[in-house]
Amino acid sequence: MRASSGSKFRWPARDASAEDVLRWALDEFGDKVAISTSFQATGMVILDMAACLTGGDVRVFSLDTGRIHQETYDLIVAVRKRYGINVEMLTPDSVELSRMLTMHGPNLFYEATAKRRLCCEIRKVRPLKRKLATLDAWIVGLRKSQSQAREALDAVSLDEEHGGLVKIAPLANWSEERVWDYIRRNDVPYHKLYDQNYPSIGCAPCTRPTKPGEPPRAGRWWWEDEDADKECGIHVSPTGQLRRSFDVLLEEVLPPIR
Repeated sequence: MRASSGSKFRWPARDASAEDVLRWALDEFGDKVAISTSFQATGMVILDMAACLTGGDVRVFSLDTGRIHQETYDLIVAVRKRYGINVEMLTPDSVELSRMLTMHGPNLFYEATAKRRLCCEIRKVRPLKRKLATLDAWIVGLRKSQSQAREALDAVSLDEEHGGLVKIAPLANWSEERVWDYIRRNDVPYHKLYDQNYPSIGCAPCTRPTKPGEPPRAGRWWWEDEDADKECGIHVSPTGQLRRSFDVLLEEVLPPIR
């Protein structure tokens, strides 16, 4: 049951708490909703809430790009032990990945923004799209205060980028302080790179610690124009000239349809 309009669902109240939004999503969509997480702080809060609501009977998936930090794998092990949740790991298509690496090399992301977005597309966006095609809704750890591109975020919305899926961000209105207060109060496992000044964590080659006074996502793709959107394409697609350059690269990499 894909959503083409909000009339198909009994939407939660605008002032609903994060727990109420999450409970609504799990009740409304059942086994056709899943939590998408990269195991950052907001994702861990959502996992903990969901485990409390369901006893661990919840679908969770994550993207293993092949370039993530060892600390991320360590946290996945901790999640399995703490909550008894088997996290489904999504990986890139082997043919697409091989063609990209052969044509552009392993560190193409440092060469141009369009190439970096191509790498994100092959390693993250396309595996995600294949997964979302099997769901009616997905739960994400986005918050309004994470970046300028996310300021208009709603707790529940129709995700036209992914065919009218319902996109649920229970913590949309939470501050970073509130996230960490929840983690401390509930002894939630967290990513150890936070203790090394990594406020936003992605792939290992594309993430660095931030300096005092820098915005949280300054450590993501730091070599790019500081005014550029620090996004991988999962939640915000490229536009303009970047989109055109990206499309050319993607067409070259994708295997021909026979």
